[in-house]
Amino acid sequence: MGAGWVAGVTRARAMLSRALGREKAEEVASAPGLDDAVRGLSVTAYGHDLLPGASLADAQRAVGATLLWHLRVLAGWQPPTGAHALRLLASGFEIANTRDHLRGLTGSGPPRSPYRLGTLATAWPMLARTRTPQELRAALAASAWGDPGAASPAAVATGMRVSAAVRTAAALPEAVRWAAGRLALLVGREVFVAHRPLTQAAGRRAGRLLGAAAMTATSYPDFRQHLPTAARWAVNGVEGAGDLWRAETRWWHRVEADGRGLLHGARLGSAPVVGTVAVLSADAWRVRGALELAARGGGRLEVFDVPV
Repeated sequence: MGAGWVAGVTRARAMLSRALGREKAEEVASAPGLDDAVRGLSVTAYGHDLLPGASLADAQRAVGATLLWHLRVLAGWQPPTGAHALRLLASGFEIANTRDHLRGLTGSGPPRSPYRLGTLATAWPMLARTRTPQELRAALAASAWGDPGAASPAAVATGMRVSAAVRTAAALPEAVRWAAGRLALLVGREVFVAHRPLTQAAGRRAGRLLGAAAMTATSYPDFRQHLPTAARWAVNGVEGAGDLWRAETRWWHRVEADGRGLLHGARLGSAPVVGTVAVLSADAWRVRGALELAARGGGRLEVFDVPV
């Protein structure tokens, strides 16, 4: 197996040079306005799709598009197992495309050009051809995503995120804690903050990773108590559901730290590739946050520092 990973791991390690890094992200965050931040970012690896005068939403989307392009390039160098791992780890882009497509179908959001997924698509070409919410739900049910349980934008987005977490945990041992922790945060926010119960289908699927006891909890403290160890870390110290947003930052810090840990040594296999994706994804998250701080007049990234 090792020989098949040589090119993939080599390319993954080289791709790390595309990350902006904390120090340069600090410079972006401290810019006195969004235009200055975009100007500074335009000469980095994130500059390809950045346009002068871009809105905050467009600038952040350009950062996401750059990350996706890096993942697509990386996937092209992987053996089949590695390409599958990249597809799972990039699933958020297909979720975003599907969410935007469904909003367009229901008239609940402005039209948006979809992310270009290439070989990282799971079912997007089929989903993009649907013309009603019901058709979209049926297409999801017939794909690896599975039935979200309802056709509303909220149910579809949540159902797809649940599916992504469960499938990632099942296929990638290196990412089990990330997937379980992310799912705990998602369910916690949906059920105990938004008071929006998961559909029966999504709830059953989430139970595979979080356990039946957590999924049937009637209060946030009970939910937190019954989470398995692999997921509970993400909500440790979060006493009330209203503070779950703070745990998002801690989740990203853990993903980045674990990702760097996977890069240690000269191993051949999925670990360095998964680690590279983690580091690049966390870097893009930090840059998006830096742009938001700049748009507010400039600030320090300390607001994104939460102990892991």
